[in-house]
Amino acid sequence: MATPLDTINRTDDEADIAAINQIIRQHQVGRVIIGLPRSMDGSIGSQAEKVKAFVEGLSSHIKVPMEFRDERLSTVSAQRLMRDTKKTSQKAGEDAVAAAVILQAYLDETRL
Repeated sequence: MATPLDTINRTDDEADIAAINQIIRQHQVGRVIIGLPRSMDGSIGSQAEKVKAFVEGLSSHIKVPMEFRDERLSTVSAQRLMRDTKKTSQKAGEDAVAAAVILQAYLDETRL
């Protein structure tokens, strides 16, 4: 079962990349799954383009494979999970649970 580790509050690319690298080393991460915020029609909008640009820069600083996953409706699923377990709905908590939802979907789809 996927569980959230940390939420990185964006500051600047250099600090964000350092934080991601620290998590990769600390937890011996073998693959990074990146939520791609597609539009509801599946197209790539401006926010998804920003994510892709950041990941392009990130790729020269980390040594593990990275893979994009569609993150449409992951926040809705996270809110539903949090409501069902009676947790308070805080933005950082929602983001962490949404990331876990994306990761769990990846794990479920790639299970051997």
